[in-house]
Amino acid sequence: MGHEHHHHHHEVTGKNLFWTILLNAGISLAELIGGIIAGSMALISDAIHNFSDVISLIISYIANRLSKKAANEKQTFGYKRSEIIAAFLNSTTLIVLAIYILYEAAQRVFQPHPIKSDLVIWLALGSVIVNALSVLLIKEDAKDNINMKSAYLHLFGDMMTSIAVFFGGILMKYYHIYWIDPLLSILIAIYLIYMSWDIFKTSLKIMMQFTPENLDLNQIAKDIAQMEGVKNIHHIHTWQINEHDVMFEAHLDLNEDCKITDFEKIMKNINDYLQVHYGIKHTTLQPEFSIEDDKNLIH
Repeated sequence: MGHEHHHHHHEVTGKNLFWTILLNAGISLAELIGGIIAGSMALISDAIHNFSDVISLIISYIANRLSKKAANEKQTFGYKRSEIIAAFLNSTTLIVLAIYILYEAAQRVFQPHPIKSDLVIWLALGSVIVNALSVLLIKEDAKDNINMKSAYLHLFGDMMTSIAVFFGGILMKYYHIYWIDPLLSILIAIYLIYMSWDIFKTSLKIMMQFTPENLDLNQIAKDIAQMEGVKNIHHIHTWQINEHDVMFEAHLDLNEDCKITDFEKIMKNINDYLQVHYGIKHTTLQPEFSIEDDKNLIH
């Protein structure tokens, strides 16, 4: 059995995420109270969006801390998948909230009412500033970490929606176009669903242990079967622990009853092939010579 572990991705500290949580908690509360006072569905929607980010950022922060805990006898992979669970919860929360916003806003489109636009303008502007700062704080951490990427997209989405609410407030103040408020809420909700769907699918596939999309198992089996000493590779299982670590295990039918040192050479060739071509660094191979089984690729 061969086991190798290498990491070349940016290390997430979590410090910037902590400050981002504090900033967003403050602006969420301000927007919620202001939205109720102003009677603005768009501002309340933005507040809900921001508050959902506070919850998701807390989840992301906890997951980031957990992911650094070492493996032990009870958790042999450590807590690596905690960040994937966090990304799944974050994206699911956003989609559910977006559906709720759509429902509420649709009712108001045909029954617009006057809104205290000054409050909408200033609170939306404050939200734009806070979210822009938050985006800058975690931009580097989000480059190769799905958990941090989901948090980053939440914040970037917040910033864009706050900009839309700000301009909506301008239109309501100077042109009394009050139907713009529920319309903006609908657009915000559609954007949230669009933004979250990819992370939702990716995190769900990892949790369900689906085969990573970049792997062609038939081609892998064909290439390995052509290596010296290999007769057949079958009963393949491959899955991801997180977005960086891919696991690969299989039964390996050998051409002859060889010594362990000979098998280790065969195994090294396979490990090198999988790492170079597919980035797989954790491989478990079961050698076989006289075992009779179905030899199917997937079992």
